[in-house]
Formats: sequence, C-alpha cells, structure tokens
Amino acid sequence: MRGTLTGQRYVDDILRPHVGPFLNGLPGAIFQEDNARPHTSRVAQDFLRHFQTLPWLARSLYLSPIEHVWDQQKRQMPLCYSVHDLELAVQDLCTHLPQDSIGCLSNSMPDRVAACIAAEGSSTRY
Repeated sequence: MRGTLTGQRYVDDILRPHVGPFLNGLPGAIFQEDNARPHTSRVAQDFLRHFQTLPWLARSLYLSPIEHVWDQQKRQMPLCYSVHDLELAVQDLCTHLPQDSIGCLSNSMPDRVAACIAAEGSSTRY
C-alpha cells in the first residue's frame, strides 16, 4: 500500500474486501493481528466484532512467525532507488519465500506460546 495506513483504510482496503470474505469461508477461523494503530482503531474493531479474534499482547512480536519472515526478507532486500524497484523486489522476495521455512515457523507456535507463558510475557529465545 502506498501512503499512510489509517484505521479507515485498513477496513476499506484490507478487512472488508479481503479478510472478511476469507474468514467467512473458514467457519471457526480465528483472526490474529498485532496492535498496530490501524488494527486497534475503533473502525477496525467495529468491523472485526463479527469475527473471532485472538487478543494480542503489546510486546509479543516474537510470538508471531510473520515477524521472522519480515526479518528474513529485510536481510535479503536489495538496495532500491525507486518505489518501483522496491515494489519489484518485494514481489520477487514474496514469490520465492521458502515454504519449508514458513512451515517450521508455523510448527513452532506451541513452543513459542509455552515459552511466552513461562517467561510471563517477557522476552523469549524466539
């Protein structure tokens, strides 16, 4: 997305056209997001009240496997001199995400949650 992601843009451009229909097609699905301002905005919370969501602690980035994917992609990101070059680089990185790495991250969730509970919400090795 270009520009600032506001709560209203989050609802209009992401939740309503993509997330809502996707979740409606998955009975019993639980939606998870972090506490970014657009996610916690009143308009976004009003939209999401129709879906089951996972509460997310403010300092729990290490629980989310996607944070590790972003970190891995940032390290592989080539130097870009224009928005167009950046868009192409991101698309290329997303197209070539190693699925086995994503599977390992996803499979690590029970251990991540257990470590978070044991650390009482403090930092973990993840």
